[in-house]
Amino acid sequence: MKITHNKVGQNLNLTDSSRSNKADGIKNNSAGAPTAKADALTASTLGESSRVELSPRAQEAKRIKELAMSAPDVDEAKVAKFRKLIDDGKYNIDAKAIADKMVDEHLEF
Repeated sequence: MKITHNKVGQNLNLTDSSRSNKADGIKNNSAGAPTAKADALTASTLGESSRVELSPRAQEAKRIKELAMSAPDVDEAKVAKFRKLIDDGKYNIDAKAIADKMVDEHLEF
């Protein structure tokens, strides 16, 4: 552990030698050969890859998300149908029914 403290005219650099010795011991022992602990750390971080298995529910959720993302944002067939109805003058809007639904939805909250 290194502590640096900066005050006007003072620089203190202190090193915790017991910690640095422990860290050196993980890397190499006094003879220069890696320790068993260092071997285990190296094997777990470098050579082996982790494997993740998804539950059936997670797999289904992933599939549903992929289907939803692949679907278009606009239903072109529905837009064309209503565009034709409007152009032909056959699309009738009941303003009173729409207003009633808006009021009902507002009062529900």
